[in-house]
Amino acid sequence: MDDPKNKLAERLAQAAEVVRIEAETLLRLEEHLDESFSQAVDMVLACTGQVVVTGMGKAGLVGQKISATLASTGTPSFSLHPAEALHGDLGRVREQDLILALSNSGETPELSALVSAATRHGTPSIAMTGQVGSSLGRQASVVLNIGRVEEACPLKLAPTASTSAMLALGDALAMVVLSERGFEREDFARFHPAGSLGRQLLTVGEVMRKGTELPLVAGTRTVAEVLIQTSKTPGKPGAALVVTEAGTLEGIFTDGDLRRLLEGGQFDRLQEAVADHMGRDPKTLHPDQLVEEAHRLLRENRIDQAPVVDESRIPVGLVDVQDLLELGD
Repeated sequence: MDDPKNKLAERLAQAAEVVRIEAETLLRLEEHLDESFSQAVDMVLACTGQVVVTGMGKAGLVGQKISATLASTGTPSFSLHPAEALHGDLGRVREQDLILALSNSGETPELSALVSAATRHGTPSIAMTGQVGSSLGRQASVVLNIGRVEEACPLKLAPTASTSAMLALGDALAMVVLSERGFEREDFARFHPAGSLGRQLLTVGEVMRKGTELPLVAGTRTVAEVLIQTSKTPGKPGAALVVTEAGTLEGIFTDGDLRRLLEGGQFDRLQEAVADHMGRDPKTLHPDQLVEEAHRLLRENRIDQAPVVDESRIPVGLVDVQDLLELGD
C-alpha cells in the first residue's frame, strides 16, 4: 500500500511542475512581442465591424473568453466555431469585420479554410499561433507568435501551456486596445450593470431618489405636515429634506428624528416647526460620486439617508441605505 505522505508529495510535485512550465511559458511570451503585436492593435482599433474570434477545441474555448473580454471593454466581438462557419455561419462575417484565429499548430484544417474563405471576401485576419510559417500563419494579415510551447501535460499532448499563452496574449491585446480607446471606469460600468464590479462603478446620480420621490419641505412646516407629505411620497422615504426659500439645503428630518421627538409621549410637538427638530449640516453626496463612496459615507457616519446636492447646495436627490442594499454588497 502506498504511503499517504509519499503520495501527497508526488501529487504536489507534479502540480508544481505544471505551474512552473506554464509560468515559464508566459514569461517567454514577452520575447515574442514585436511590431506584429502593434499592427494587431491597429487592426482592432480600425475595425468598424466586429472582431470574430475563432478556434477549434481548447483554443476555441480560450477564444470565447478573449471575445468576451473584448466585448466587455469596448470592442464589439463574437466567437465563431470554425466547423459551423464552414456550414453556413460564415454568413455572419462581413467585410468590415476582423478575424482573430487561434491555433497552436496553425494547421487546423477548418480554421485555415475559414480564414481562406473570409480573405476572399475581403475580411482581414490575425493569426495567434506557435508556428508562424504554418498554413494559418501564411494566410493571415498579421501573426501573433506564442512561440514553440512545451505542454505541461505529462504526455506533452493536452493543450495546457499553449492555451495559457493564448489567453495571456489575448488579454494583452484587449488591454492595450482598451487603453488606446480611452475606455474609462464609467464605460466599464455601462457594460457590467448587473455584476458586482458594475455596481461598484455606478454613480450616486444613477441610484438616488429624485423627482416625485424626493420630499422637499420648508422649515416652517410642522412636523405633522412633513409626516403627511413623506407618507404620500412614492417609495415612502425615511427622510425629508428641509430647504430655504432660495431652495438650498438647510437640514434633514429623518424617521430617527421623529422617534426621538416622541419618546417622551409629547405628541403636541407634532405641531412644532420641523426646523426646530431637524438635523443641521447633514452629511451630503454629489451625483457624480460612486455608489461605493455613498456606502462608505452612510456606514462610517452610522446614518440611513444622505441628501444629494449640486454645486450650489440645492438638493437633487436622496440616497437611502435600503436602496443601496438592494444593489448588493
